[in-house]
Amino acid sequence: MTIAVLLLIVLIAGPVAPAAAQAPPASRFGITDNSFLIEEAFNQEAGIFQNIFVMARNTDNEWDGSFTQEWPVVSQRHQFSFTLPFSAVSNAMALGDLGLNYRVQVTDGEGRFPAFSPRLTLLSPTSAERRSLGGGGIGWQVNLPFSKQAGRMFFHGNAGTTLLPVEASATSTREWSNAPFTGGSAIVAVTPMFNLMLESLVVWTHEEGVREPSVTVSPGFRLGWNLGDQQIVIGIGVPVTRGDRHDTAVLGYFSYELPFRHK
Repeated sequence: MTIAVLLLIVLIAGPVAPAAAQAPPASRFGITDNSFLIEEAFNQEAGIFQNIFVMARNTDNEWDGSFTQEWPVVSQRHQFSFTLPFSAVSNAMALGDLGLNYRVQVTDGEGRFPAFSPRLTLLSPTSAERRSLGGGGIGWQVNLPFSKQAGRMFFHGNAGTTLLPVEASATSTREWSNAPFTGGSAIVAVTPMFNLMLESLVVWTHEEGVREPSVTVSPGFRLGWNLGDQQIVIGIGVPVTRGDRHDTAVLGYFSYELPFRHK
């Protein structure tokens, strides 16, 4: 498939220069790779893994959340992670699609070029009827994240799509639902460990022959602490969605990075 060919070309393109711990050197940024809605283009440093918990509650008292764990594979160039989303509506819990993610660090953001770390995700359903799009088979997602620092500000951009199989009759060929998305964020370092954030995300869904966009804008902040070779980051965002969906929520973020081996 086209996505797999793209990543194969990236993989054989050759190694990149070693990156610093999670980001290019930045005197004003002690926190990177801890956005809420927009993916930052920095893989995990060798020897360090990250646990990420996200929870959001909307005005209808519905809960959505996810747990993500990120691991470097031998070096910072390659990263494997998994994401398990979950939700709670009317006291009923449900799991979403398990995402198995691979990212490759093509550029690390040093010099003129932005950091670039494309991701390919295999989506395995925990329950077909829980999906908002598609049927019960294996799905795919690709994302192309870019990150670039400018003084005390970091800018991040994402573009990708989610492909899920559509239920079809036994005589028809397999069809796929396609939900492209794009987004960006700006983060300013008030202090190295306290950042103000503004994220935006647009997702297009296709139902009954009509493609409808949903636009989410989320102001927020994040605060971190370095404890030796460990780091804790917490954050709060207020995502407001309009378009195909109308929703306002409060989002909580928690990240814990720690070593899994001594260097």
